[in-house]
Amino acid sequence: MEEYSKRKMFYTIGEVAAMFRVNTSLIRFWEQEFDIIQPHRNKKGNRLFTPKDVDNFHQIYHLVKEKGYTLQGAKDQLKAKPVAAGAAKMEIAESLRKIKTNLLELRDLC
Repeated sequence: MEEYSKRKMFYTIGEVAAMFRVNTSLIRFWEQEFDIIQPHRNKKGNRLFTPKDVDNFHQIYHLVKEKGYTLQGAKDQLKAKPVAAGAAKMEIAESLRKIKTNLLELRDLC
């Protein structure tokens, strides 16, 4: 997942899909399945996702793609525990991914 520390007010569906290396159709599907995703729409009707939406996508991605939850299981998990606790875990997971990437790059250099 691409780092998005230079936060913008809104991200397009293509930018969000690129962050998670998934198709835009999956982003649209998750938007329909998870009520915590509430994109704004511009005059053309294009989806514009807030940084909060992106954080929610991180949680969904982590539960579904990394932990293997079903969609219903992910929904239940998101409702069961506060989003803030999930966000902290997601930050840790993202930090560990960055460290892993850096270590792999170092290994390849040697």
